[in-house]
Amino acid sequence: MGVVIKVENVSKMYRLGVVGSSTVANDINRFWAKIRGKEDPFLKIAETNDRSQKGDSDYVYALKDINFEVEQGEVLGLIGKNGAGKSTLLKVLSRVTMPSTGSIKAKGRTASLLEVGTGFHPELTGKENIFLNGAILGMTEKEVKRKLEEIIDFSGVERYIDTPVKRYSSGMYVRLAFAVAAHLEPEILIIDEVLAVGDSEFQKKCLGKMGEVSQGGRTVLFVSHNMKAVKSLCKNSLLLEQGQIVDRGTSESVVNNYLSRVASNETTRTWEFNDAPGTDLVRFKQVSVHCQSKDVTLIDVATDFSFRIDLYNQGYNDPINLVLRLYNITGECIFNVVSDCRRTEKGIVRAECHVPANLLNSGTYTISVMMVRDLSLALYHLEEILQFEVHDNREDGKWFGEWIGAVRPNLKFDLEQG
Repeated sequence: MGVVIKVENVSKMYRLGVVGSSTVANDINRFWAKIRGKEDPFLKIAETNDRSQKGDSDYVYALKDINFEVEQGEVLGLIGKNGAGKSTLLKVLSRVTMPSTGSIKAKGRTASLLEVGTGFHPELTGKENIFLNGAILGMTEKEVKRKLEEIIDFSGVERYIDTPVKRYSSGMYVRLAFAVAAHLEPEILIIDEVLAVGDSEFQKKCLGKMGEVSQGGRTVLFVSHNMKAVKSLCKNSLLLEQGQIVDRGTSESVVNNYLSRVASNETTRTWEFNDAPGTDLVRFKQVSVHCQSKDVTLIDVATDFSFRIDLYNQGYNDPINLVLRLYNITGECIFNVVSDCRRTEKGIVRAECHVPANLLNSGTYTISVMMVRDLSLALYHLEEILQFEVHDNREDGKWFGEWIGAVRPNLKFDLEQG
């Protein structure tokens, strides 16, 4: 069908601690190098973007030497851990930011869904934003009107379509934004992980729509932590690690490679107060997994265990609310639990979430923890903060094995003679 996107030797460099990647003096040095036909001098001192280690340079590569092509009608998956460069690559492809080196050639209009609220004007209503996005894509008012009812129906926000979008919840934002991006007929559709904000029914609806879009000859680039969705939707995928492509090929093989790379346990994270993530009033002190055996590498399906969250609380009698999400290795959310809203005194606060035995299947799991306000506003989000294993178990000579389904609860099942 022909190549629609061609990325050649693309790198993106940032300077730590500043917006952008430069100062006036650095820009002059770069300009002088450019007019002499020399390479950008700061590319030589930029380091790989490894967030876990302290570097010697203020300059880091968010992307380095990226090369790939995308065929018309292809759905390409982009996977990798947080900080791997996925979102930066999509921003470069969407022209939100320019690459430091290299070139990108794209044929046709591009619609991007990068993060909640991108491309929407908060003061305009949902309907007005539909027309605004259509104009940005180069569509006439008549063309947008032809798609208007279909967009509103798909989004499910008809009741609020004449309300300014600044009053929308994040879920409503994403519903309308995806509906606009998918129905205004761009040749290239770029989707970041924002679909995770929607409920499971809407996510399924979106995945089906992306399949339809690709079958109609349009191209989709899809970033997700949900490996099951990547495998089902994308024939081919790229794996990014520290800003570089480390694997490419069929989604089946690339996903399996990725899962083998991340299968290492990290069951405790601890921070000193000055370095602790969080808000001005509440910071995370420690997030950890605990079980009866005291050896969290030996959690089996028949073991009770718990997640423990210790907090530095700087407020006095302020309410603290936490959300904990458990994901399996393919990125599917197994459960989402919310703490009771409690008012606590200043000092160290401990929250604990107990998981009963015989609930989880064997496998690798990760957790994310959020501080929230009123169960709707996320104040701080620790993504994939811990990873741990649950093992199969032999008890009294009986082999448990893996059960079908996300969980294996020990529910009462009565059988009586009729």
